[in-house]
Amino acid sequence: MRIWDVEPEKLCRQHLLGEHRELHGVWCILTCGKRGYRNHPEVRRWEGKLKALWIRHGMLVSEMLRRGYDHKSPLEPSLATGKEIQDEYIDTVEEQREILREKGCNCKV
Repeated sequence: MRIWDVEPEKLCRQHLLGEHRELHGVWCILTCGKRGYRNHPEVRRWEGKLKALWIRHGMLVSEMLRRGYDHKSPLEPSLATGKEIQDEYIDTVEEQREILREKGCNCKV
């Protein structure tokens, strides 16, 4: 489970679409009281930051649309509460770039 902190336009297709899918999972856990993965570090770092997660979703959707992908899974804006900025990281942004570089995919990091 991973929500990157790298600019969406830098992500390859696999990581862009994968993050979008994972983001919906995190959103559902936090807004619907789902228990699976509730204590995963990636989920916990978004607690109290649903506004920031909603903003990240918008960034991903914008990039998906720019690339010609269809998007049919909006998030409910009234649930986007809490902090607007994600300031807690599991890996720093530079460490995330290095992780992506090591994957050998088409990410532009």
